[in-house]
Amino acid sequence: MPEGDCTNRRARPRDAVTEAEVEALVRGICFKNGPPAAVGVELEWLVHDRRSPRLPVTSARVQAARAALRTESLHSAVTVEPGGQLELSSLPAASLMECVSAVTADLTVVRDTLRPLDLTLTGLGADPWRAPTRLLREPRYDAMESWLDRAGEAGRRMMCSTASVQICLDAGYAEPGPLGFARRWRLAHLLGPVLVAAFANSPVQDGRATGWRSTRQAVWAGIDPGRSGAPALDEEPRAAWARHALDAPVMCVRATDTESTGAADGVPWLVPQGLSFRSWVRSGLPRPPTRGDLDYHLTTLFPPVRPRGHLELRMVDAQPGADGWVVPLAVTMALFDDAQAAETAYRTVKPLAERAGATPAPHSPLWLDAARHGLADPELREAATACFATALDALPRLGAAPAVVAAVAAHADRYVARGRCPADDLLDELDAQGALAPGKDVPR
Repeated sequence: MPEGDCTNRRARPRDAVTEAEVEALVRGICFKNGPPAAVGVELEWLVHDRRSPRLPVTSARVQAARAALRTESLHSAVTVEPGGQLELSSLPAASLMECVSAVTADLTVVRDTLRPLDLTLTGLGADPWRAPTRLLREPRYDAMESWLDRAGEAGRRMMCSTASVQICLDAGYAEPGPLGFARRWRLAHLLGPVLVAAFANSPVQDGRATGWRSTRQAVWAGIDPGRSGAPALDEEPRAAWARHALDAPVMCVRATDTESTGAADGVPWLVPQGLSFRSWVRSGLPRPPTRGDLDYHLTTLFPPVRPRGHLELRMVDAQPGADGWVVPLAVTMALFDDAQAAETAYRTVKPLAERAGATPAPHSPLWLDAARHGLADPELREAATACFATALDALPRLGAAPAVVAAVAAHADRYVARGRCPADDLLDELDAQGALAPGKDVPR
C-alpha cells in the first residue's frame, strides 16, 4: 500500500480529537454569545447566457468570469459553486444599511464585469431550464457528488442548480429573553417556513412546472436528513447541535486532515458508507480525526439554520430583480434584532410548532407545505401578514432607509396580502407565453 494512502494511517496523532473534545468544541465554536451587533448576507446567483438563458454555460465561460472578477476590488468574497453559480459573501456589517450598501456596490461591479462576457446573474431558487451539470472539478465536490448520488438525483440538483439568499445574524445573548440565543434558535426554525412561503421563487425545473412554489426547498428535503435536517427543538440548542453533528454521516475523509482543495500525493478522498463522525472518533479508522477534520465536517452539514458562531438562515430562495434580496434580509433582521419585534414574531409563529410535528426541518409537513403551496396556505399567509407588519414597524428603529422600508411594504402588498409569492409571477408569465411543458414532480 502506498505510503501516502490515508487508509494506512492507523497511529493516533497527537492532535486527534476525543469524543468529549468534539462535543465541547462544537458547543463552543457554533454558538458564540453576545449582543446582536452584526449582520451579513450570502447571495447565490444562477449564471445565464445574457441572450439565451436556456443555453448551458460552459466551464470555460465560468472560469473566464471567475478570472475577471479576481481583478476587481470588492467588499464581498466571490466564489463559484459546483454548477457555476456565483456567490457573494458579505463581510459582517454593523447595520442593515451598511450591509445593503456594500453588497449593492459589489453587485454593480459584478454585473458590469459579466456583461462583456455575455453573462448575467439570475435570481431564481432553482434553474428552470438547464439540467444539473457540475462545472467545478475539485476533490471536495467529487466526494460530495459521490456521497449524494447514493440517494438519488436531489443532491446533484442541490449542488448544481439551486441558489439562495442566506441571512447571517449573531447567535444572541447567553441569557434568556427575546434576544437570547436559545430563543433566536427556536425562532429561526419556526419562522423558517414563513420565509420559505413568502419568498418562494423556484416553481419550474427542466422547463416544467413542478407543483412546488419552492422547488429548491423540495430538493433540499430530498437529501438525507442526517445532512440537510435540523436537530429537535425541544432541548438546549448547543447540546442538540453537538449531538446532531456527532451523529451526522461523514461525507468524506480527506487525504490529509488540513487539505481543503486538493488531494495529497495523488491520493483521492475516501467517501465512506454509513460512518458517523462519532463512529469515526471511536474507531480511529481509516485514520483518527483531528480538529481540522471536525471543522471540515461541520461545513458539510446543510440544515436550514446552521450555527457557525452566528446563525446562518439558509431557507430563502434567490430573489428576482437586482435588489429583491434586500427584502428578506431586512424582514429577517428586523424580526430578530429588534427586541420588541422578536417577541411579537415569536408569539406569531409559536403556534406553528404543533403543525411542524416531530419531524425535523426541512422534512416536516409544515416545511413541505410551505415549499409546495407558498402563501396560498392560509395559516402561513396569516403568519406572514403579521410578521411583515411587525418588520415594517421595526425597520425604522434599526435605521433602515426609506427605500428599504418601501421595498418591504411593496412585497407585502404585492404578495403577502394576496397570498402569493414570486413563484406565482413566474408561473403566470411562462403560462401566458405557452413556455411550459406538461408538469412533473421533483425528484425526492
